[in-house]
Amino acid sequence: MTNIRQEWFSNIRSDLLAGLVVALALIPEAIAFSIIAGVDPRVGLYASFCIAVVIAFAGGRPGMISAATGAMALLMVTLVREHGLQYLFAATVLTGVLQIIAGWIRLGELMRFVSRSVVTGFVNALAILIFMAQLPELIDVPYAVYVMAGAGLAIIYGLPYVTRMVPSPLVAIVLLTAVSIYFGIDVRTVGDMGDLPSTLPVFLVPDIPLNLETLQIVLPYAATLMVVGLLESLMTATIVDDLTDTSSNKSRECVGQGVANIASGFLGGMAGCAMIGQSVINVKSGGRGRLSTLSAGIFLLLLLLFFSDWVRQIPMAALVAVMFMVSIGTFNWDSIRNLRTHPRSSSVVMVATVIVTVATHDLAQGVLSGVLLSGFFFAHKVGRILIVKSQSGDEGRLRTYTVLGQVFFASADRFSQSFDYKEVIEKVRIDVSRAHFWDITAVSALDKVVLKFRREGADVEVIGLNEASATMVDRFALHDKAETDDLLLPH
Repeated sequence: MTNIRQEWFSNIRSDLLAGLVVALALIPEAIAFSIIAGVDPRVGLYASFCIAVVIAFAGGRPGMISAATGAMALLMVTLVREHGLQYLFAATVLTGVLQIIAGWIRLGELMRFVSRSVVTGFVNALAILIFMAQLPELIDVPYAVYVMAGAGLAIIYGLPYVTRMVPSPLVAIVLLTAVSIYFGIDVRTVGDMGDLPSTLPVFLVPDIPLNLETLQIVLPYAATLMVVGLLESLMTATIVDDLTDTSSNKSRECVGQGVANIASGFLGGMAGCAMIGQSVINVKSGGRGRLSTLSAGIFLLLLLLFFSDWVRQIPMAALVAVMFMVSIGTFNWDSIRNLRTHPRSSSVVMVATVIVTVATHDLAQGVLSGVLLSGFFFAHKVGRILIVKSQSGDEGRLRTYTVLGQVFFASADRFSQSFDYKEVIEKVRIDVSRAHFWDITAVSALDKVVLKFRREGADVEVIGLNEASATMVDRFALHDKAETDDLLLPH
C-alpha cells in the first residue's frame, strides 16, 4: 500500500500539470510519426493515448512516458506500403506478445551489460536527433516563427526564476497560442500537420487471414519492433533513473511495454515504446509518479475530443521551443569536458555511439555498435593484464612458471607465448593458483603449453587450478587425457 501511495499519489499536482504539458507536446509528434509510417494521424494519436494509459499501470518505471515513436514508425513503412494497415495492427499485437515473453525471461537484466559510455552516447545522440527534427519547422518560414520560438525559450528558462508553481513549458505553450490567435499571426500550427480524431478508439481485431503465410509476413517486423522498442524503453528507463535518482524494474517494463502494444494493436494504434524526449519533458515539468503518465494519456484524449479546435491553433513554434528545451536538457554537456579526462576507450565508445545513431537514425544500431566496442575494449584491457613469472629451482632442473591474471580468448595467445619452450629442463611446474581459465580457448592454450613442453622432453605439472578452472580443464583439456606426448591441438 505504501508503494502504491508513493508511485501514484505522492506528487499529485505536479504530476497532473506535467501530464498536461506532455499531452500537448505529444499531439504533433504522434501526427508526425504517423506520417512517417504512412498511416492516418489517428493511428499514432490513438496509440499514444492507449500506450501511455496502459504503461502507467503495467510499466516498471514510474514517470516515464511511452507512446508512438519515430524509431518504431520508421520500421513500419515497408509493412504498411506492401501489405496495408491491418497487417500493421497484427504486427503491433505480435510485438507486444514478444515483449511480454522478453520480460518473462528477464531480458531487461541485459541492461547491466550496457556501459555508462554507451548510455551517455545514446543520450547525446537522441538530443541531437531531437534538435535536428525541429529544424524543418525553422527553414523557409516567416520571421514571426523565430520570434515566437525565441519568446518560448525565454519563458521556459526565465519563468522558473519567478515562480515554479506552474511548469514553464505549459505557460509558454498557452501564452504563445493566445498571442498567435489574438494577433492572427500566420504561422504553422498543429492543425496544419493533419486531421485530429474526434471519436473514441474502437476495439477491433485485425482483418487478416490467420495462417502461416501471415505469420511469415508479420513476424520479422514484429521481432524488429520488439528489439528496438525494448532497447529504447530500457535505455530511457536508465536515463530517467539517473534524472530522478530512483530505480526501476526493467523486466516489468518489458512486460508493460508488451501489454501496452497489444492494447494499442486492438484499438487501431501502432506499436510504440518509451520516449526520451517526452520523458525528459515530464521530469523537467515536475512529473515523478505513474499519475503523470496516466494523465498524459487521458489529457491527450480529452484534448482531441473536446478541445481539438483550440489544439489545432497551437503554433508549432511553441512546441519547437519546448523540444529545444528537451534537447538542451537531455544532452550530457559534461561528456564533452570529460573527453580529456576519461579513458580514451570510453570516449571512443561514447562518440561512436553518437555518430552511428545520428548517421543511421537507428537507435538499435547505435547502441549495438557502442556495446560491441565496449566489449572489445574491455576484452583488450583485461587480456593485457596477464603476467607470467618464471623461477629456476632444484639446481637448474626445475622451472616454475607463476601465472597471474585472466586467461580467455583475448589473452590466450599472450599466455602461450610467455613460456620458453627451448630451455633444456627436466621438469616444468605451472602455478595457476592466481589465474583463472574462462573458456575453451584458454583451456586449449594450456594444452598447447603443456604438450609443447612434453615434446621437448620436460615433465610438466600444472598446480593451483581453482574449482571453476579445474572443471573446465577436466571437461575440455587434452593434455591430461592424450596418450601421445607430441599431440598438438590443430587450433
